[in-house]
Amino acid sequence: MDKPVCLINTDSDGKLCVQPAALQVLQQIQQPVVVVAMVGLYRTGKSYLMNRLAGKQTGFALSSRNESRTRGIWMWCMPHPIKAGTTLVLLDTEGLGDVEKGDSKRDTNIFCLAVLLSSTLVYNSCGVLDNRAMEELQYVTELIEHIKVKPDEDAEDCTEFVKFFPRFIWSVRDFTLELKIEGQDITEDEYLEFALKLKHGTSKRVMEYNLPRECIQKFFPSRSCFTFQLPTTPEKMSILESLSPADLSPEFLEVTKRFCKFVFDKSEVKRLKDGHTVTGRVLGNLTKMYVDTISSGAVPCLENAVTAMAQIENEAGTVEGLEVYQSGMEKLKSSFPLGLTQVSLEHQRLSSMATQAFMARSFKDTDGKHLRALEVG
Repeated sequence: MDKPVCLINTDSDGKLCVQPAALQVLQQIQQPVVVVAMVGLYRTGKSYLMNRLAGKQTGFALSSRNESRTRGIWMWCMPHPIKAGTTLVLLDTEGLGDVEKGDSKRDTNIFCLAVLLSSTLVYNSCGVLDNRAMEELQYVTELIEHIKVKPDEDAEDCTEFVKFFPRFIWSVRDFTLELKIEGQDITEDEYLEFALKLKHGTSKRVMEYNLPRECIQKFFPSRSCFTFQLPTTPEKMSILESLSPADLSPEFLEVTKRFCKFVFDKSEVKRLKDGHTVTGRVLGNLTKMYVDTISSGAVPCLENAVTAMAQIENEAGTVEGLEVYQSGMEKLKSSFPLGLTQVSLEHQRLSSMATQAFMARSFKDTDGKHLRALEVG
């Protein structure tokens, strides 16, 4: 892809929907995918960092910081820069908290989809990691109400979440403080952990203070932080994408380089709840399933998603296996007449090839139903 395409937008009824053109792109990707999603409040410079991850100056639409440019979720697919045989999928999401949009439910849905689809989730904010920053990340406190691991799961049970949630990176933009605690130098990760420190007590105020911090700690045990100084002077921020590296702060460029390297090195291939590797094709099916579920008013369930994906992939694997066998037998007809032994040997060879084609795509065919269907077909 030479530029991003819209993956998720809004239909005429105001509901989220998947764009067919983006699904077609994903259907062509047979490789495993590493999915990096960027979320955060609008006008915080999310798209600039996503373009850096893509190795491009432009691509995802940048905001002038006076308005939100991205609508829905946009996707950019490319070969992974350091992992051979893997595709990097970048998801740039609509800015959260846009006062003009004024739709908190939509914001929550966008955040949940970013969590469900990604293997690394980058949360972008501006300033410092104070209580206001934690309160702005309110969406993390609502995840347990909007995502289920099992169909019969108790809404209060979040112990399974940690097994499938993505790696979490907090990107702090326009950072102006020194990285020090009580006069001692600290790392960016230590700064994040200090900001996530809980208060003692059981008062309502303390519990409200602790809630977003507890959720981040529970849901995202693999977490990191990067602090970015202002990239340039305020008057040049509106033309950021046209500036050369010489026009940007060396400190900003250094952190950007470290950030990109970390994302490339540490982001894992996306996997389903049962550990099955997600290809571009599977990611497309997952996206449609999750969006359709949310648009219907239901809560996405990871176990149901695995079951549904298995059904889709196993049925497709059966079709592919049959095509391998049938096309081979059609070619064999051109060699007739043949002896019974030759036909029997070719039948066995093609049957084996068909089974291999099926096995390459299928998963969780635990009762062998689809494999038997292939053998019978």
